[in-house]
Amino acid sequence: MSSIRLVAQTREIPPVDDLLSHTSASQPLAWLRRSEGIVAAGDGIVASVRIPAGRGRKRSEIVADAWREIAAPAEIDDPLDLPGTGLVAFGALTFDEDSSADSILIVPETVIGRRDGRSWITRIRTADQDFAPVPDAVAYATHWAGRVGPGAQTPQGYQDAVRLALAEIADGAYSKVVLARDLTGTVPGDADLRRLVRALSTGYPDTWTFAVDGLIGASPETLVTAHARTVTARVLAGTTGRGADPAEDAEASAALAASAKDLDEHSYAVRSVLATLQPHTRTLTASPQPFVLELPNLFHLATDVAGELDDGASSLDLVGAMHPTAAVAGTPTDAAIAAIRRIEPFDRGRYAGPVGWIDASGDGEWAIALRCAQFGPAVHDASGARRVTAYAGAGIVAGSDPESELLETRVKFRPLVDALA
Repeated sequence: MSSIRLVAQTREIPPVDDLLSHTSASQPLAWLRRSEGIVAAGDGIVASVRIPAGRGRKRSEIVADAWREIAAPAEIDDPLDLPGTGLVAFGALTFDEDSSADSILIVPETVIGRRDGRSWITRIRTADQDFAPVPDAVAYATHWAGRVGPGAQTPQGYQDAVRLALAEIADGAYSKVVLARDLTGTVPGDADLRRLVRALSTGYPDTWTFAVDGLIGASPETLVTAHARTVTARVLAGTTGRGADPAEDAEASAALAASAKDLDEHSYAVRSVLATLQPHTRTLTASPQPFVLELPNLFHLATDVAGELDDGASSLDLVGAMHPTAAVAGTPTDAAIAAIRRIEPFDRGRYAGPVGWIDASGDGEWAIALRCAQFGPAVHDASGARRVTAYAGAGIVAGSDPESELLETRVKFRPLVDALA
């Protein structure tokens, strides 16, 4: 059992209009969608679980077991009983078990949330301590701009990587692999990162906007949500850019819906999710045909999946079972992961890994960390800048075109690059 015993108290409060004004400017903790969600108020942390590589077990399993040990003895006073109330932790896990980055779960001292028109505050402490004072909302600091440019994988290098993958697909090594590239740069050391989170949240309201341990992004892809024994997921695979006008938009959407290459890529991803969730569910359904999901800068082929859980799996257990999906790794999974390690010239860290939150009952909301960047600590030199690395990828299957896949990554970089600028 955990050596700490936590006490969590949730109370309803007057409506909170701007959740982000309450979280840390330098290390925001946030989970937002359509202006609702939860944030950590201030920067106080009451408990955390940090799992490096080399533990001999899947890190998601270690994190899930650690959370059960923390949550089981906790004393929780939560009259609201809404998603995100009571004892909660924010989490971000690595894409690859071999990544040098840590998987992490963070329990803040204070959480402020809003859902369905109701706002609340949750205060969390150890049993032998008092509740910490509630931090005040803090005005946003001045605007800032960051610059990013080619990272370890150049545009030409990415096209060469796609050609290599296509040759391996033709040889039967695997059916699909998702290859990413990176952009690197810096932002001012005193940058108020809440401005970036707010820009992503307002510009892309239908995505999951997240900030966890320096990982900030706006993901359109739900990995899994669990609430009251209901599990849902949204599968995205197959992408095209938006048109310049309504006529081009309609043409692009219709072309995506009819694209054999994109439909083939999408079917791999859907089958992967259904096969993984089936052992945990009593019933499981999926949209019979993918629909075209419209985002401000692109279209995705999307399929919604829903089921009724019939075992004791927590949302983190389901995360561990589902990740990595074919949508961010490929098919077969082991061969695709091996190809990514061999072909990509960088460590993905938490890019394309699970990000979200979990509560004491095991319910939670988890997305795949896409359209995101990892911010490092401020550098202790004359510049005082913070290094930032952004990522974007595309699914490679037979028939993929290297130039088109490069263009797809450029479109996927746009939300973050625009927000940084």
